[in-house]
Amino acid sequence: MTDDNLNPPPLQTGRRATVRLKPRAEARAIRHGFPWVYADELVTDRRTQALPPGTLAVLEDGDRRTLGLVTVNTRSKIIARVLDRDPEAVVDRAWFQARLVRALALREHLFDAPFYRLVHAEADGLPGVIIDRFGDVAVVQPNAAWAETALSDIVAALVAVTGVRTVVKNGQGRARGLEGLAEELAVVHGPVPQGPVPVPMNGALYMADVLGGQKTGLFFDQRPNHAFAARLARGARVLDVFSHVGGFALAALAAGASSALAVDASAAALGLAGQGAAAAGFADRLSTRQGDAFEVLEALGAEGARFDLVICDPPAFAPAKPALEAGLRAYERIARLAAPLVSPGGFLVLCSCSHAADLTAFRNASARGIGRGGRRAQIIHTGFAGPDHPVLPQLAESSYLKALFFRLDG
Repeated sequence: MTDDNLNPPPLQTGRRATVRLKPRAEARAIRHGFPWVYADELVTDRRTQALPPGTLAVLEDGDRRTLGLVTVNTRSKIIARVLDRDPEAVVDRAWFQARLVRALALREHLFDAPFYRLVHAEADGLPGVIIDRFGDVAVVQPNAAWAETALSDIVAALVAVTGVRTVVKNGQGRARGLEGLAEELAVVHGPVPQGPVPVPMNGALYMADVLGGQKTGLFFDQRPNHAFAARLARGARVLDVFSHVGGFALAALAAGASSALAVDASAAALGLAGQGAAAAGFADRLSTRQGDAFEVLEALGAEGARFDLVICDPPAFAPAKPALEAGLRAYERIARLAAPLVSPGGFLVLCSCSHAADLTAFRNASARGIGRGGRRAQIIHTGFAGPDHPVLPQLAESSYLKALFFRLDG
């Protein structure tokens, strides 16, 4: 659990504090919907510094005109996050329920079954909060101090709105560290899941380990890109690198791929991929190879292996701007190693979930790598995260996933 300093009083107690932008800070961006205030934009006097992480406060511009209700964490580079344009808003269980009802309405419009990202942080009006739904199980990531404080109300509202039986708190990952929050993984409502949760998607069956897997246990964001890759996979030999629980490989097999090789560093993730293939009836067409992706790609090249469809979906090589140049070199290297493995006229899919690397930079790095791998290519499709990962137009960081589909020459 978090320490005492990260457990401020309830969100609605007494008169609210007021925090103010510095005179040169850009208040107009916030008025137009930008949801963050950076530490160098806020007046951080002794009174502000004394606010416990997660405190609600009224934000004013440099001329003391009210901008809205924010949550403050002086330990974070994102020192304030906009919660509501109404500075008098009451952030209680009913407030959370209203946000969740709106989020649920979109997902129920998009999907026939309750397997999706239910809340995508700022884009769904809940800054720093991620909620993925797996049928009767939901996984909540409270990645901001205010959400940690309000977790009991978030969970109660979630159960009331969706009827889920189990809620898992996944308090792990880089984002919580940036907020000064400790790591924690716990079932906070309902029975403990007994084993992985089966998730039907794109004709395949995935096994989500909501208690021991990466992030929430499954990556819903790639769903439309899995589907597009599946269109290229009928009768194909498929290589899925950084496969996790079989993301692209299982979708390809469900669409009629002749075989798929899933590569990942995690034996547990590959085991779940195997379980998913077995449950769907095509275990005989899936093989797995555990190891470092770069080393496996080099080894496959040395072996003279060839595939009709190769997909590389690595973790974020550039999670922040300081890592951008190194990250782009890594994406280029992946493309260079993967391109020679594609059979003449075959397809190469390269993905990036690094918001610091925009589409142009990622595309250029991928093209350089393909060229250095001795191949020429044409882009046939560019994919992004699915609609259950909505983008806040004012916040570029909420649009992070890119998937480039190349057809390679002979």
